[in-house]
Amino acid sequence: MALKVYERHLAREIYSATTLVTLAFLALFAFFDMIHELGEVGRGTYQLQHAMAYVALTLPGRSYEILPISVLIGTLYALTLLARQSEITVLRASGLSTTNLLGGLMKIGLVFVLLTGLIGEFLAPPAERLAQQVRLQAKGSMVAKEFRSGLWVKDELSFVNVRDVLPDTSLRGVRIYEFDSSYILKSITDAVSGHFDVTEQYWHLNEVSRTLFGADGARVERTAQLNWKSGLSPDLVSVLMVTPDRMPLRTLYQYVNYLGDNRQKTERYEIALWKKLVYPLAALVMMILALPFAYIQDRFGAISVRVFAGIMLGIGFHMLNGLFSSLGVINSWTPFTSAITPSVLFLLAAGTLLWWVERR
Repeated sequence: MALKVYERHLAREIYSATTLVTLAFLALFAFFDMIHELGEVGRGTYQLQHAMAYVALTLPGRSYEILPISVLIGTLYALTLLARQSEITVLRASGLSTTNLLGGLMKIGLVFVLLTGLIGEFLAPPAERLAQQVRLQAKGSMVAKEFRSGLWVKDELSFVNVRDVLPDTSLRGVRIYEFDSSYILKSITDAVSGHFDVTEQYWHLNEVSRTLFGADGARVERTAQLNWKSGLSPDLVSVLMVTPDRMPLRTLYQYVNYLGDNRQKTERYEIALWKKLVYPLAALVMMILALPFAYIQDRFGAISVRVFAGIMLGIGFHMLNGLFSSLGVINSWTPFTSAITPSVLFLLAAGTLLWWVERR
């Protein structure tokens, strides 16, 4: 849909302001992240270049998080600047209604919705995973150890214990307890290590010792290698390295199904899945929220005050997002409700502010 003349002017101002705000935020986050990482330099082979690479690779994830906030501040700044120059007043005096102005902002905001979705789905997840791999490999660390005995996973009728998950998602110290449909132990399989064959879609287990239990007793089989077919894939193992909010939709969906099939709790990941779908729309909500500030005319017209208000509102939105995710898990709310409530609350606040401004 082609933009009108005033919409193109608004778009230029909003896009440039939002870009500057986003770059400023990213520079700030990179600075603080680098300071934090400097304390880790020297652990294992983790050096300054690893810290710099790690911080650089986390920036796409940071930009995904802060883009709606940047849109709020950038739109607020652009509209306030136009209001101070009386351009908003001229547009309204020329017959431009609030509804038309909102429609123009929504068309401009669709670019931010698309950009947020693309970053969150295609750029941030692989960059975050690579960042964790760089960090863990340089430190000589493992991905996760949920218990002293390692990681435990239920896989259909089997229980799998993995002592160490390496940064490349290969496994070390694998033990598989296999049960029959009556939950009677059939076998225990021990393997020194395992790696996934992407072509054949199964795990190669190395140095395998397998104890089989039958009616006539137990017997032990040893083999150099065993192919193990499992619902547990490297994509699902990578969940241990990347937080749910930084995972792609496909992996989240697969992991939710995997947990559901094995009768495990899925709330945390279902909320993350819905947040991935809803979060890009927050950019539109932020643009609506910025509009009432452009209508407020005061003697001082301090742009800095309104930008500060935008920063506070953005921080509030970010905190509310995290709060409702946690409350949703604790109180067993429906995932969609937990994911969309912060945006709905801010949309209601924007609507209330617009109504108040229009009444003045």
